[in-house]
Amino acid sequence: MWTSIPVRLIGLCLCLVVTVQARAQDPHFTQFFASPLTLNPANTGLFSGIGRIAANYRSQWGSIATPFVTGTVSADFQLLPGIIPANDILGVGGLLLYDETGGGGLKTEYAALSVAYHKALDMDENITLGVGGQVAVVQKRIDFSKLVFEDQLTSNGFDPTLPSGEYIPNASITYPDYDVGLIYNQLIGQWSSLYAGLSYYHISQPHESFLGANYHLHSRFTAHGGGVIGFNASTGFYFSGLFMKQGSATEIALGGAIGLLVNGLPETPTVFYVGSWYRYRDALNPYVGLQVNNVQVGISYDVNTSSLQAASLHRGGMEISLIYTYPPPGPNLKRYKCPRF
Repeated sequence: MWTSIPVRLIGLCLCLVVTVQARAQDPHFTQFFASPLTLNPANTGLFSGIGRIAANYRSQWGSIATPFVTGTVSADFQLLPGIIPANDILGVGGLLLYDETGGGGLKTEYAALSVAYHKALDMDENITLGVGGQVAVVQKRIDFSKLVFEDQLTSNGFDPTLPSGEYIPNASITYPDYDVGLIYNQLIGQWSSLYAGLSYYHISQPHESFLGANYHLHSRFTAHGGGVIGFNASTGFYFSGLFMKQGSATEIALGGAIGLLVNGLPETPTVFYVGSWYRYRDALNPYVGLQVNNVQVGISYDVNTSSLQAASLHRGGMEISLIYTYPPPGPNLKRYKCPRF
């Protein structure tokens, strides 16, 4: 029976297995604190303003091969401010994620809707507890135009016009996905705050296989937290960390940044951030950011510290984040005491 299987098909299967194992962990961001809806659906609506748009772009391992590329765009809004209790927040949002590996040979598209409710636990809204949920549709597909097969290799090199001679029964798979989360937020004193959250993604462990195998996507558990230690009205230390577990893959990250108010105007701030995060046994992540009023941009770079540094020469990849909040806090808009970083 085994002799009837072409060698080239076995090779393709092995490549797919390696790809699946390499991405057994979901696409992740060094700036996890700037990607609210991929971190925790309970983050939906948790910001000062009416609406928020967040975008993230990550390019990884370009120094070794064709880079893995991940991008997201999300938008969330606060609803029914005059109907729900005055100190509570009802948030709804949406998320789009795109990820490609293997030079675009494997592509993932993810679209999700989320909702969260944040209950104030005291009259001054210094303490809130929020719960959220997310429903998503995921599509993964193999792009054969990005792959090279044995039958397309000639004495003159690769000829993409030749048929590959391969057949995969499910070159594209689609499935629903479900996620939940919880987040606690507390204001401490005049300038400091603290938050902590838990999230659980892929509750149903959906079936995920191109070859008909009985492979299920592992659930992802995340514990995260952070806050700000305010030294005065113009200087603070913003910190965050997370523990993430998905199957046999574990990620631990911790770090922070100093934020300096450079224009002296808290109501329309210009804040410069500089700091670093560290992903345990993987990478050091220097970070710089700039907030101008209600727009914040962050740039980080992964400096490899793992065993891959010999091949990557410490060059892991760059990541860019952008968050726009509308409208900016002002005297006519209620200011929510929401977490940062």
